[in-house]
This record gives sequence, structure tokens and C-alpha cells, in this order.
Amino acid sequence: MARKESLLSAFKGGVLRLREDGGPCSDTSPHLASLCQLLECILRKGLRQPAWGFRRRDYWHWLEQLPTGDSGRPTPLSISIQKAGSCEKARTAQGRGRYFLRLALQGKVLAAAVQQLAQTPRLLEFYDPVSSILGNEDLLEPFLSLLLVVTEMDFSLDLQNCSFLDESWLLPVCITYETVPCRALGMVLRYVDGRVFVTEVLPESQVEVDEVVLAGDILDEINGCSLRNAYSGQAGAMLQKLKGQPLSFRLLRWQWHDGGVYEPLLPYLKVLKEKEPRFQLQRSPRCRGEGESQRLQGGRLLYNLRYLGRTSIGEYGGKEVLDRAIPAVLERHSAAREVLFDVKEAEVLIQEKTSSKLLCRYPYPTISCVGRYVDSSNLFAFCVATSPESPDGSTFDCLVFASSSEQECEEIIRRMAAGFKHTEWFV
Repeated sequence: MARKESLLSAFKGGVLRLREDGGPCSDTSPHLASLCQLLECILRKGLRQPAWGFRRRDYWHWLEQLPTGDSGRPTPLSISIQKAGSCEKARTAQGRGRYFLRLALQGKVLAAAVQQLAQTPRLLEFYDPVSSILGNEDLLEPFLSLLLVVTEMDFSLDLQNCSFLDESWLLPVCITYETVPCRALGMVLRYVDGRVFVTEVLPESQVEVDEVVLAGDILDEINGCSLRNAYSGQAGAMLQKLKGQPLSFRLLRWQWHDGGVYEPLLPYLKVLKEKEPRFQLQRSPRCRGEGESQRLQGGRLLYNLRYLGRTSIGEYGGKEVLDRAIPAVLERHSAAREVLFDVKEAEVLIQEKTSSKLLCRYPYPTISCVGRYVDSSNLFAFCVATSPESPDGSTFDCLVFASSSEQECEEIIRRMAAGFKHTEWFV
């Protein structure tokens, strides 16, 4: 009679809880991390350590030696093993083993891996038949049955989020930040044990305007290239090579889902604080305001404004024309239109408030100036070229808007001015 094994009972309970959650299991599932930890404990239980040598044996060491099959063609199992072995972000046997388990859960090949082990005597010898589960025939069978249940479940995991698997099953919050070509992003970086930390977001920089990156975040990738185990200056060298190209960053947040510090970061942050005593974690972007005058749409901050109208100002679009163009619009007493105003990285978008229908877009090269009306603190306007490609030269229109406050008005003007400054092909 097979002995009772508490790990199998716990694993069975974890599988049932995960099934009860319903739908594809994602990284936000409250039961996923505990299930992976139990699975890892089972794979390590009774694992024999070599009598000589300094390398401690882990379950990854038999996984990477599994036969690929008689046909020589890649199988889903062999592809998962190959991906785990070549992962740049997993530097240790523990990290590669954990990355494989996540690949195997999503690819439904975990049961196949254990079955292959059972059919390979030289690898099965990694386990003690008395104290292990995988090396004990009576315990291996119920374990395989549970793995087959897991195989029937669907997983939707962010497999790129693997940079901390060397240290923990707890995964950081991971986001993508995309920005336009610009002359200076405005991030101060510090390298700590192969990780690239943002220690400061410079005021009025492109990064501050974009309102995504926070001091304390980690640069994990730039345009798909991993920065795990980066050498000092590597991120800067990559950005120099990519100068003038659109940039896509993969960021690891210092802040976890519960609002606290992501726990595996604590040792790094301690070192960072020793190197830079003035360093402080940044909880929110400096540019972001609050109140009813603003709206979040798709993670972006939009302003609720009243569009008062536009007027033609001729062939000169300098800031000086605003003093006569704004009164000209106001004197018409046209009905104001409620709009959403979006100051993006390379352009300004204006949407109808009720339907979010796009009314117009103005890339920064077509905007000649922006400024506030001196007689009313909450009115501002900007001038746009109406025929920028005409061989006879551009003519300009002035568009006038009313905001809810002087502070909001100044913020919009400042953000548009930053857009002029940081767009590579600004006017």
C-alpha cells in the first residue's frame, strides 16, 4: 500500500481551487503562485545530490536532458525545454526550471515531461525511490493523474515576465511603455547587480510628459532586447544606437498589486539607497492631476474642455497673433462645444465628449504656437498650419478653448510646449 503523501494532498487541493476560479488562469490568479510552489516541492522531493562536485542538482538538470524523441522533429515538450534553456532572463537552474514550468502549464506539456522521465531510467535515478514522489511508482501514478487534470485547464500567462524567477515565484507588475523619437528621454539610471533602475524622472522631460515611468522602476527590455544582467552603461549604449527610432520599453514596477513594494526588490532598494541616499520611490507621475475636469481613457489623461471656435489669422502664426485672434473668436458668441483634449507624445487629439468621436488631430510640426489669453486665466489657444505642404506657403488658423481652471490651463500649455521640445522633427 502506498504511503500517504501530504504534498500530493496539498497539490490536489491547489488544483481544485484553481479549477474553481473558472476561465483561463492568469498571473493575477490568487492560487497560481502557491500551486507552482507545491509543484516545485514535489519535483525536488527526494532529489539525489551528487557525492562530488560543487553544482547542486535541481529538477531542471534532468529536464534539459530529456530525450527529444525518435523522429528528431521538435515536439511541444522539446520546444518548451529549448526556450527555457535559452532564456536570457533566467540565469540559474532554479530560474530556468521555473520558466519551464510556466511554459509547460501554458503549453499543456507538464504531464508529458514527467511521463518521459518515467521512461528514461538514467534520469529516473536522479530520485531516491523511498523518499521521492517521482521515483516511487505508487506515488508517481496519482501525481500523473493530477497533472493530466492540469493539462485540461487553460492558462494565459505573461511568459515574458520572467526576470525575477531566479529569486521568487512572486512576479512583478510588468507594463510596456512606448514613446516617440526624441533627443533626451529624461531618465537617470543606476545599475544594481545586473538590473537597471530608474532613480529619477527629470522635470519637463519626455518621460515625465508621458506619465508612465516612475523612479524605482526597472528597465527590463528596450525594443525587445533584454537588460537582465546588464553591464554598467548598457542601456545608454542601446538607446544611442536606437536614436531617432520609436522606442518600446518593458518596465517592471517597484510597486506590487497591493500597493506595497514588490518584495524581491527590497535587497536591491537597500543597496540603491546606500549608493544614492537621496533616492526616493515615486508613487505617481508629477504631471497627473485629479478632479472632474480630467478623464482617464485607455490609461491616458484627457482634459474636459469647451471648444469656443476658430478663426483664420493669415500667413503668420506667431504667438503675437493670439492677442487679436482670441477676441475675434469670442466676439462671434458661437455655441461652445464640449470636447476631450488629449496631449499625446507627438500630436494633440480633440474628441467629441459625448461620443469620443475624433474631431481632429494636430501633429506638433503643424502647430506654430500655444498660449493663454491675458484677460482670462482659463482661456488658451494654439495656431495650426492649414496647408503645411502648399508651395505658396502655409496659412494659419487659431483654435480657442476654455478650461476649468487657471492651473489646468497652464498644465496643458506646459505639456504642449514639452511636446514641441521633445519631438525629433519639431517646428
